[in-house]
Amino acid sequence: MVAPRMRGTAERGKLAVPWGRRADLDDGLRGRVSSAHMSAFDLAEAVVVLERTPLVLDAWLRDLPEAWLTVDEGEGTFSPREVVGHLIHGERTDWIPRARLVLEHGETRPFDPYDRFAQRREMAGKTTRQLLDEFAGLRQGNLATLRDWRLGPAELDRRGRHPELGAVTLRELVAAWVAHDLSHVAQIARVMGKRYRETVGPWRAYLPMLDR
Repeated sequence: MVAPRMRGTAERGKLAVPWGRRADLDDGLRGRVSSAHMSAFDLAEAVVVLERTPLVLDAWLRDLPEAWLTVDEGEGTFSPREVVGHLIHGERTDWIPRARLVLEHGETRPFDPYDRFAQRREMAGKTTRQLLDEFAGLRQGNLATLRDWRLGPAELDRRGRHPELGAVTLRELVAAWVAHDLSHVAQIARVMGKRYRETVGPWRAYLPMLDR
């Protein structure tokens, strides 16, 4: 007996992909979010995400085999371990320190430039467990500071000066903090997934993340 022909397929390489799969594949490739899910910035909602990032990374990375923790995408890219180190450096030198500059000096004192690769020297000799614990402690302290400020709309509208981007608001800075967390969580998933890019065989056609 001949199997019924699948209705509505599109060629993706040499593999016919059912139209029913197109939505998730296309969403992954375009990187778009429906306008129905876009909303105005809410500080309390932002904090809910920020306080969970250390928990997510701890559950995900603690005690993983080294092969998962040290994989990267080539020169100038981060491994999962290095992402944690990078987030630690941000807690020390970026988000709250810059927010404090906005509140205390406005645009009169620009932010210090940010070293994206500082973690490579700062995390030397530390275990992944130590890095995860350090990140969790720093994030807890920074969120306590953020809550203590009791920021309202007027404070969130205050402007500081980024050395490359120019004038930025405190609201934009905190929103970028959240998006930065989420982008690195996504990066970890992508980097780890690419370990199996060749191993997944024909399923690679359904996994666009592996080829980004």
